[in-house]
Amino acid sequence: MSVFDDPGLFGRLWAADYDGPGNPDPAPAVDFLADLADGGPVLELAIGTGRVALPLAERGLAVHGVEASEEMLAQLRAKPGGDRIPVVVADMADVPVPGEFRLAYLVFNTLFNLVDAERQADCFRNVARRLSPGGAFVIETFVPDPRDFDRHEQVQVHAVTEDSATIRLHKYDRPAQRFIRQTITFDADGVHLKPFAMRYAWPHQIDEMAQQAGLRLTQRYADWHRRPFQADSPSHISVYRTE
Repeated sequence: MSVFDDPGLFGRLWAADYDGPGNPDPAPAVDFLADLADGGPVLELAIGTGRVALPLAERGLAVHGVEASEEMLAQLRAKPGGDRIPVVVADMADVPVPGEFRLAYLVFNTLFNLVDAERQADCFRNVARRLSPGGAFVIETFVPDPRDFDRHEQVQVHAVTEDSATIRLHKYDRPAQRFIRQTITFDADGVHLKPFAMRYAWPHQIDEMAQQAGLRLTQRYADWHRRPFQADSPSHISVYRTE
């Protein structure tokens, strides 16, 4: 199945390494989200290994999740408290969970893992149906920088040791606002492929999806520490609320 058609592919390929070194510290996100939740309940889309959900649950919030990958879910379940978080295994764009939530969130650029513009819009519409009056939907993504894809293809040396070499290749489809990344490792066991794709969007495009779903932008920051968002900010934390 194509990387553009399989919502669980990323988790199957990356779950074992997802909590490895180099990942962002979730603590600032947890503080920000706990403040907005105001007691919960809370829904995390693409809950993954629970890096954000588990600390929120430890604060007494009722956290629920959606996750497309059984492998990611297994990593969550193996952690202390992970077996107590209800998780539906499904495509996050469908938001197939019952009840209402004070807060829903989608962090670490994961909105862009929905590689079709219509599925991103579906996600907003379905989240809006699950939010209680005045509830918030929080999105964290990078701000696309055309300098990163000034060529259609890129090749990067990712890691080199005496026993292996890993390279990453990117190919951009600018009209579709998509790219595919292939991470290739060469070692004594052969060649190993880990494909990954994203459909990126600029903040104003995300705002339009939210507006069409009946949500309004109420706050935007450059990071979880609430630093002001500016024209040159490389990322944004955006808070959308129901009317």
